[in-house]
Amino acid sequence: ARHSAPPLPLPRLVLTDALLSSPLLGWACRARVGAAHGGGLWRRSGRSPSLLARLARGTSTTARASELQQAPAPAPAAVVPTHKVTVHDRERGVVHHFLVPQDQYILHTAEAQDITLPFACRHGCCTSCAVRIKSGQIRQPEALGISADLREQGYALLCVGYPSSDLEVETQDEDEVYWLQFGRYFARGPVDRDDYALELAMGDE
Repeated sequence: ARHSAPPLPLPRLVLTDALLSSPLLGWACRARVGAAHGGGLWRRSGRSPSLLARLARGTSTTARASELQQAPAPAPAAVVPTHKVTVHDRERGVVHHFLVPQDQYILHTAEAQDITLPFACRHGCCTSCAVRIKSGQIRQPEALGISADLREQGYALLCVGYPSSDLEVETQDEDEVYWLQFGRYFARGPVDRDDYALELAMGDE
């Protein structure tokens, strides 16, 4: 019978501080020899207490550094433009100067700075905070209290108005804008009573 030759003993790998100076070389040696011998043929030399632990720490630190270098930088926060607003308060005879961010209501920002301006509803429905624009631009998509025609004439509501640029406005006499928008219709004469329409409206009662 043929007898197979006994396996040759595998050489032991001696790790020195020279190998530790190259984390990549140390990691490659540990992977190859450890896989072939089950990790039991490592021999320490010199004054290193645990070469395997040092190699593992070096490899994980390198991997973390690589991940940090590849991570995308966070996007910078958007900067909201701020505009200078000047309000001529005709009733009180004072002029207010203050800064308003482009995404904030003019009236609310003024109140936060202890500036008193005329107002009533705060929702863009009445005309107590109406002003006439002298220069600049204002955005007021929620201004239900003034018609498109009055907006084109330069009227605006501070309670729902956003500055689109540096702005200069002046307050209006009490009920001025209300009269421009509604008073001319009421001045046409009394409303004719329609008894038939009233009967139809109250028919279910």
